[in-house]
Amino acid sequence: MKIGFIGTGIMGNAMAGHLLDAGHEIAVYNRTKSKAQNLIDRGAKWCESPGECSRDRDVIITIVGYPKDVEEVYLGANGILENAREGSFVVDMTTSSPELAQRIFNEARNRKIHALDAPVTGGDTGAKNASLTILVGGDESDFNQLKPIFEILGKNIVYEGSAGAGQKTKAANQIAIAGALAGACEAFVFAKKNGLDVQKVFDAISTGSAASTQMSGIVKRGLDGNFDPGFMVKHLAKDLRIASESEIDLPIFKLVLEELTKLEQDGIGSEGTQALLKFYKF
Repeated sequence: MKIGFIGTGIMGNAMAGHLLDAGHEIAVYNRTKSKAQNLIDRGAKWCESPGECSRDRDVIITIVGYPKDVEEVYLGANGILENAREGSFVVDMTTSSPELAQRIFNEARNRKIHALDAPVTGGDTGAKNASLTILVGGDESDFNQLKPIFEILGKNIVYEGSAGAGQKTKAANQIAIAGALAGACEAFVFAKKNGLDVQKVFDAISTGSAASTQMSGIVKRGLDGNFDPGFMVKHLAKDLRIASESEIDLPIFKLVLEELTKLEQDGIGSEGTQALLKFYKF
């Protein structure tokens, strides 16, 4: 297939690479060209704008930063919907607003374009290993047509429902992550401040009923002094802000959002989410 891929950051670069490896013809756009250079060197076509990356493509995939970026690349001047051909598919894999996903779906349908919201979870490791979980909203028939593309990128691929359902499911995922991340951080802060050997505590609790991906896959990096991002503090904070637009009273994740926001204000937003340890002065 002829695929346009917009957003070649930590996640998107590896994902576009898998599509190249699968034999698809890939065009790429990213605000910073150097972040796509390795893909260009492997045969991807460079485009100067989202609109150019969308023309004459069977599928256009996006994974960008924030809802405002999604809105700009889809609905802005020289954007995706203005340039995509009738009958093509557009797939936003950014974690974004459910309401914006519905707007894009409706505008795409008016233009006879098929739109899916398909945010992912699994972080940089999942993107590199093509083992992402992909949460899809939109028309089920469109999902079924694009499932072979999703299967190149992930292992757990779930059709969640109508437009926006993928984004709502991702919000639920991030709410669960927030509690697990904070709980793991607090456990090791407690251990350290009570004079315990943190490594021994980790060895004891990381395989029992307290075990979690956040503990073993994320917080452990921070315990080892590694705060490089697999998933950035500022991006989890963004995701939780989207979830906080709901009127449902969910106090735990809102507390974690306050903690992440403080880290952003302290200049730590581009570190990995394991940097939540720093909030507790670990």
